[in-house]
Amino acid sequence: MLNLQIHTRNAPVRALQVQHGCTIGKDASCDICVKGLLIGKLQARIVREHNAYYIEDQGGIAATLVNGTPITRYGPLTEADQIEIGMTTIRIARATASAQPAASPLSAAQAPSAHTAASAQFAQPAPVASPSIARDAEPQWRTDTPHPSGSNTHAPARHPQPLSHAAHASLPLAEQEAAARNPHAVAAASSIHAASLSAGKTAAEPSAIAPINTPLGIELRKQAHMKVIAALDLRRLNVARMEDDELRKTVGAALDDILNHDPMFRTPDIPLDVLKKSVFDEIIGLGPLEELIADPSVSEIMVNCHNEIFVEQDGQLTRSPVIFTDDRAVLGAIERIVAPIGRRIDESSPMVDARLADGSRVNAVIPPLALKGPSITIRKFSRRKLVGEDLIKFGTLSPHMLEFLHTAVKQGANIIISGGTGSGKTTLLNVLSSYIPDDERIVTVEDAAELQLSQPNLVSLEARPANMEGKGAVNIRDLVKNCLRMRPDRIVIGECRGGEALDMLQAMNTGHDGSLTTAHANTPRDCIARLEVMTLMAGLDLPVHAIREQICSAVDIIVQQSRFSCGSRRVTHITEVSGMESGVITLQDVFVFKEEGFSEQGKIQGKFVPTAYVPDFYQELIRRRIPVNTDIFTRPE
Repeated sequence: MLNLQIHTRNAPVRALQVQHGCTIGKDASCDICVKGLLIGKLQARIVREHNAYYIEDQGGIAATLVNGTPITRYGPLTEADQIEIGMTTIRIARATASAQPAASPLSAAQAPSAHTAASAQFAQPAPVASPSIARDAEPQWRTDTPHPSGSNTHAPARHPQPLSHAAHASLPLAEQEAAARNPHAVAAASSIHAASLSAGKTAAEPSAIAPINTPLGIELRKQAHMKVIAALDLRRLNVARMEDDELRKTVGAALDDILNHDPMFRTPDIPLDVLKKSVFDEIIGLGPLEELIADPSVSEIMVNCHNEIFVEQDGQLTRSPVIFTDDRAVLGAIERIVAPIGRRIDESSPMVDARLADGSRVNAVIPPLALKGPSITIRKFSRRKLVGEDLIKFGTLSPHMLEFLHTAVKQGANIIISGGTGSGKTTLLNVLSSYIPDDERIVTVEDAAELQLSQPNLVSLEARPANMEGKGAVNIRDLVKNCLRMRPDRIVIGECRGGEALDMLQAMNTGHDGSLTTAHANTPRDCIARLEVMTLMAGLDLPVHAIREQICSAVDIIVQQSRFSCGSRRVTHITEVSGMESGVITLQDVFVFKEEGFSEQGKIQGKFVPTAYVPDFYQELIRRRIPVNTDIFTRPE
């Protein structure tokens, strides 16, 4: 006989006794019905073989997890195992004839008294084996049990398994029950799992797990969150119409009242102020992302799923120890990001580009496109607007290169900044845009507003996605066409990705000199090829020769920026588009970055050198008697 305890959020704990096996899925005919968009009609099956029980995944978009790891088949099942399918957790309990049925304290607190009786087909939850029995249990054989290290292992209590995160760091059920009955045992249990985490840590693992992110901490966060929502609902408050300050005061007061008067939230490992901040951030702000956004050393935040967050610091990716409580918390954070700027995200529109109040760029994807759960990528921008001297200090370019680009922007050269993802194109575009004279009218066009220009005569345009009926979309190409009617002196496009490249080239060729944009390419020559492809995406049947003539006459300079494996960003080429020969666009490097290997710290080393070529653009300025410094093109001795 296998006793199962079924935990579903916002529902009382149920118990089920399995004799020969059972089915799990969202179909009404399943023995255990699990709701969820990604759950299969028959998601999993528990079968009995040789007096032991095994769980088999039957397919579905959502994964069947055992102890936090996706499985196809797992067994034999023991009391130490925890099955997770969507928002439902199934725990294994051992039947004891002499003991009275009892539910865990946290579960009992979660379920309202009016709903404590289980339905007729479910028995009451069976008691759990004592911690001593769990610790003395002999290792069991496992089949097809993936593990982060690639080996098939199991985790008896006396040999804790190295675990990768809070979902993996769940205590065996017996120890969870003991910890809930005796709060002083939580510290010991947490220290055991912290030690096992450190022992099995890899480069992709967080360095430590805070008590607030342990299974007990996550459960307390969920409980406090639900109690606050229930308290506000009982008071008939319409939070949607509250001002931000009023909402913060109301939620803070309700949270203080709950945490100070409910003894379940008083644990030795988790101070009330830490618990309050975590719950408050999840209700009002962006949850655990708040502390990452506030950290100036973090340049990018990547949420792969609710309990898997990576950050980029100093150009290197590391796994963050902070986590969300569940997928709903991630969805809540996404909605709080996109709602203020009029964007939406749902099943009909599961991808969205947005921005935070500080200008940081956000991309979010939700199921069914994101298989692991809602995903967020945040590209942070410096709170202080960077200037050219900052780029010199960072080693991105040399003073002579910056002087050349400053002159080029000021004198109206058409510039394209080329580079890969995360190479710093937008940062450089911001810096170069600041060199546009204040007496010129500028129109910027972006998919999601990121540019931070300070000139007085500025119009910023942002593309708009379709509404719920699939209508009303305004793309970048429409905005580029429209901005030509707004009497711009300069047009700045955040990024050319498609047919708007043709409109940009036409604008550069029709009196809007000094326009700037960015494009994805690995070299200046690749950038020319990308412009040709993007121009063809406009849908016009133009011959390649005509497109190349347009590019040659429109584009003056290509600035190539690269991100190296060490995380360093460098301007590797400043190249002039010099003309056409035999139908091929000719390019001439003005400045290049010559690599000289890596330092002992693993950072790229090299120097910026001129090629001794004086570009045609500078020669034209000299003919017009505009004073320029040609010494910057002289090669060092």
